[in-house]
Amino acid sequence: MSGGPGHVDRLRDFTTDARLLILTPMAAVIGALGALVAYALVWLIGAITNLVYYHRFDATMVSPAAHTLGGWAVLVPAVGGLVVGLMARYGSERIRGHGIPEAMEAILIGRSRMSAKVAVLKPLSSAVSIGTGGPFGAEGPIIMTGGALGSLFAQAFHLSSAERKTLLVAGAAAGMAAIFATPLAAVLLAVELLLFEWKPRSFIPVAAAAAVAAALRTPLLGAGPIFPVPTHGALAWQELALSLAVGLVAGFGSGCLTWLVYACEDGFARVPLNQMWWPVIGGLFVGVGGLFYPRALGVGYDTIGDLLQGHLAAPFVLGLLVTKALIWAIALGSGTSGGVLAPLLIMGGALGAAEAHWIHVGDAGLWGMISMAAMMGGTMRSPLTAVAFMLELTDDIAVLPALLIACAAAHGVTVLLMRRSILTEKVARRGYHVLREYSVSPLARLRVADVMERDVPALPASMHVDLLLRRLVAHDSVLGRREAWPLVDDGGALVGIVTRGDLVKAVDADTRPDTAVLEVGSRAPVVTYPDELLHDAVDRMVRHDVGRLPVVERADGTRLVGQLGRSGIAAAWQTLLEEEEGREHGWLSGRGRLLRMKLRRVLGETPAPPQAP
Repeated sequence: MSGGPGHVDRLRDFTTDARLLILTPMAAVIGALGALVAYALVWLIGAITNLVYYHRFDATMVSPAAHTLGGWAVLVPAVGGLVVGLMARYGSERIRGHGIPEAMEAILIGRSRMSAKVAVLKPLSSAVSIGTGGPFGAEGPIIMTGGALGSLFAQAFHLSSAERKTLLVAGAAAGMAAIFATPLAAVLLAVELLLFEWKPRSFIPVAAAAAVAAALRTPLLGAGPIFPVPTHGALAWQELALSLAVGLVAGFGSGCLTWLVYACEDGFARVPLNQMWWPVIGGLFVGVGGLFYPRALGVGYDTIGDLLQGHLAAPFVLGLLVTKALIWAIALGSGTSGGVLAPLLIMGGALGAAEAHWIHVGDAGLWGMISMAAMMGGTMRSPLTAVAFMLELTDDIAVLPALLIACAAAHGVTVLLMRRSILTEKVARRGYHVLREYSVSPLARLRVADVMERDVPALPASMHVDLLLRRLVAHDSVLGRREAWPLVDDGGALVGIVTRGDLVKAVDADTRPDTAVLEVGSRAPVVTYPDELLHDAVDRMVRHDVGRLPVVERADGTRLVGQLGRSGIAAAWQTLLEEEEGREHGWLSGRGRLLRMKLRRVLGETPAPPQAP
């Protein structure tokens, strides 16, 4: 394979260019705007909650649980559902749901374009839904609203679809960082769920937006962490082992919650009423559930805090877990507006607090915290985000190993048992597929010389068209079943290329039989080099709409050394398949086989193998 210091200097670890210097300041501006939108959403939720449950004008974030409305409280979520249904029918259907699948869909198929209508109606509908008792969080709506803000900002400038995606995700991350004071978790959420890539050109602007939003959160909403807990000491091996068990249980719980949400959605699809009325029905169920467990209503930040402090008893948390899961799934299935993250924290925390009743090491707050993170990581399939999120929420770094074990366990359970997550299922039901595995393409690892065809028959550029056609009709073994042939001059230098398509055009145009093939072919063929990455060569093929490339020496652009075609590209993917599926015998493989043979001989199942001489 050719190469050298000059070639090594041409290869870079990343494809990011100076456009990064433009996107990063733009993302910082979006981060500031995202913090303001987060503040406005929190203000709206607080104002509506105070107005409908306590009949006062106050924007302080409060829980609906202490209301004195009695049985009339059943109607409050239903009225909120009616308002959301009207906004969805006469405003935009995109406000339904928890926001993250809609942001994913805009990125994957909408070229990262979101409308101003969504940017306005999504926070309004979510504030109404949550403020009237809806059992949701504010993070999903703010992610979609921040994303819409970033998209609208990007649409004002001359940017590519990929650059708009970066700014859309920057807005989403900024909103989450401002709501929860969790900039690192917001960036990881962007990486695990929204960016669909790992590139500096998107990571750095998103990080800038999240950092700016988190900095502005302090004067707007207060400093973090928002759920501080007494710091735990270093965890013993018993607690780490139990973290694995808690994570596995949370993984199965994640699967049950996902199934429950979409079972409710399917149930509403069979309701013989206009979709506008579904949130009203869902709101009635929320209201009834709130009569039994008022703390299941609203965002429940106070409940999350109590679970992390270990202040709630096991019998109560079991009822809270069941009630919250039911009304959340029913309301979300009805198509109202609200997020999933805060409810997952409550349900995961309640499950952990209930498990703490049977765990005799650690405290209820510890297991509530670990189960919260595992439930979030398993349900959203974002384990790194869940770990960072819980650390930033609580500022308890000592539990990091336990969080990592539990989140990885929950993630493993859901990956093995569920085809899709609660987020991607919504996208799949709309006819699109999201593969959430990232790997380095073999095209970015192999060079042209690794897969190119080396012994390529070249034709004299002066050959007549009729001679070439006769040889093709006669199935000339030298020409083979090829689609194209390089053309060389008398000195063997590459001067052009001719394809079967060129010959067909020449026949259709009644070209003179004695015309040189160079006249009907291309005099300036697109070429590649042996030391070039296969990715760059394929990119050149796509850009120029050609099916093969002559391979020439980099030092002498006319010296033909091979040809790259579709078979070479297929060979690169064959290499990947061999790496994925080809299993080789390890140094213990033979010992294991001999052990099994000896065991069978002892049990009398097989005769002893013949002894080697």
